[in-house]
Amino acid sequence: MKRANPWRRAAVLPAAALSTAALGQAASAPDPTPEHVLPTVTATAPAAGSLTAPSIGQQRRSLFESAGSVGFVDAASYTNTYASDLRDVLKDAPGVYVQERYGQELRLSVRGSGVARGFHTRGIDILQDGVPTNFADGSGDFYQIDPIGLSAAEIYKGGNGLAYGSTTLGGAINFTTPTALNAEAPNMARVDGGSFGTIRASGQVSRQIGAWDFLANLTVNHSEGYRNHERGQYEQLNANLGYRFSPSVETRFYFGAYIVDQLLPGTLSLNDALNNPRMASASALAGDQARNTRTERLANVTTVKLDNGQLDFSTWVIHKSLYHPIFQVIDQDYWTYGFAPRYTGNFTLGGMRNQLIAGARFFGGNNNARQYVNVNGSRGAQTLNAAQDAYNYEAYLEDRLYVVPTVALMAGAKAYRNRREYQDYGGLPASSTPKSDGTTYSGVNPKFGVLWEPRKDVQAFIDITRSADVPDFSDLNQTIGATNQFVPLAAQRGWTLEAGTRGQVDRFGWDLTVYRSLVRDQLLQYTVSPDVPASTFNANRTILQGVELGASADVLRNVAGPGDKITVSQLWNFSDFRFDNDPVYGNNRIAGIPKHVLRTTLAYSQAAGLRVAGTIDWVPTGAYVDYANTMKVPAYVLFGIQASYEFQRGVTLFLDARNLADKRYISDFGTVADARTANTAVFYPGVGRAFYAGVKFKF
Repeated sequence: MKRANPWRRAAVLPAAALSTAALGQAASAPDPTPEHVLPTVTATAPAAGSLTAPSIGQQRRSLFESAGSVGFVDAASYTNTYASDLRDVLKDAPGVYVQERYGQELRLSVRGSGVARGFHTRGIDILQDGVPTNFADGSGDFYQIDPIGLSAAEIYKGGNGLAYGSTTLGGAINFTTPTALNAEAPNMARVDGGSFGTIRASGQVSRQIGAWDFLANLTVNHSEGYRNHERGQYEQLNANLGYRFSPSVETRFYFGAYIVDQLLPGTLSLNDALNNPRMASASALAGDQARNTRTERLANVTTVKLDNGQLDFSTWVIHKSLYHPIFQVIDQDYWTYGFAPRYTGNFTLGGMRNQLIAGARFFGGNNNARQYVNVNGSRGAQTLNAAQDAYNYEAYLEDRLYVVPTVALMAGAKAYRNRREYQDYGGLPASSTPKSDGTTYSGVNPKFGVLWEPRKDVQAFIDITRSADVPDFSDLNQTIGATNQFVPLAAQRGWTLEAGTRGQVDRFGWDLTVYRSLVRDQLLQYTVSPDVPASTFNANRTILQGVELGASADVLRNVAGPGDKITVSQLWNFSDFRFDNDPVYGNNRIAGIPKHVLRTTLAYSQAAGLRVAGTIDWVPTGAYVDYANTMKVPAYVLFGIQASYEFQRGVTLFLDARNLADKRYISDFGTVADARTANTAVFYPGVGRAFYAGVKFKF
């Protein structure tokens, strides 16, 4: 998208502006003023997209036909900033809690999914271009998602992820990448860097040749890191190749290669994290702790356009090798593969408009899991030689019937059967009689909802969904004492009721949702040792409830000239997560996520290409560290400034300054059972004052 859509450069809270975008209205088009002559610009039609890769506008429209809480982030909202990880992509989305740990590792949680998970992700399906990137057991990380190689992010909270077959508590997030058909320019180069030895270079090239099109994006990123022993080196390649057999049949291949070499600084005590935040833990240094991965991804999406809808066939295979010296050296080789047909249809039923989504997914994975004594970061004696196999069989259906043109009734369900198999060959080479364990999870998760559009660009909804989260192998295979044991945990199940509204009226936009989840057997973690992956247990009954609010307003327009504006945006996530008459913890709050998270943005932008924004991140009450509710992290306020200018010839300069007051704060931590008796060296200090700058060239 180019100058035909100047509003995209505004500092509108993406999740508030999402309502505007989804409902097809420019949030802040300049008021017509005959007294002034607007500056001359080149009008460019929005990119049309294709069958396998819809345009940004098509993505929005499809997303916001859901009778439930969803969110949309256009990459144009952050492209002219230093976007280093997924926090920079999702930080303005209501209901999404994302905090940095080190490098590109972070905590990602939606409505309490993985609320106590101290590493990677749980309870959220991560997709890229509609294809899962999670491992078959449900676990996953974020390293193959390149923030500056995206076109958009679609956020399906909770049961609204049913549109992609997801019914986890957190839902699904689909990150889409550009193609040659909707790229900003045929060629693009970018260089940025700044504090803590950070330097990054990225290049993108795309072409259309007859019925073929291709795009390749390569990013190389190096940083010494804010803390000692935090050096990171990343290489990320994302490419796609499309071919149009006819106007109604198209196929697209996706290829990715990802190299991660990340030193780990470890966790600290609260005192050290606040007073010596740049130090590394003694164990991280002694064990030369690191996380090094090599990942290759190949996927295909083939689309057949029908008279009343379309068929999509997705296939994928992912190979990942992991060398991860922590308390022991974790050495894994993992294959994930799958196939997912999906039908989306639009037709009339009894004279009423009807939308139907029906699909199935099979995906499996095989992990050769080995562990060794950590000898200064190298393999010592072998302590584990195991096979971890996961197989998933799923079918889902969602129907939306418009009983009147402005009201849709929605019903859907997902049936699933998930198998987890574990074979332990012992610490020596594989024997013919391994110790075998396994468990199967199955069920049906329904969903019901109503969507009402009382006027153009305004929607209201209410829905109820059932979720199920199956344990992954990090949960099932636990280190207890000096041994690894298979722990057959129950699946986490819950019902979520939500109601909300979103829309745009003149210069005001909003996205508001209230939700309440009643959960049984919630999967929670507690840290037994700062260097050992947290142990997982099933809580009895828990209640997760809250408010998700994004709002924005153009408070002034045509301030210093035609087309400029001053915009105020506000994010508020209220998270009230509690045990429900637990025999041990009563009605205590669940540790891990603060009760209130607020983010305010005040921005000035011009249609000619200038944007300046100030941000305030405020956590007024820190989160509990332990389930006994005896320890909290301190509250904090962070200030930042962003500025960018886009020249007429495709050159953009930007500056991004963060934590200007150099505030010492806790960014994230691992949870413990009782801080009065547990080792509480579980804290990740937040990054101090930092300055980044860059240049982007489109040609």
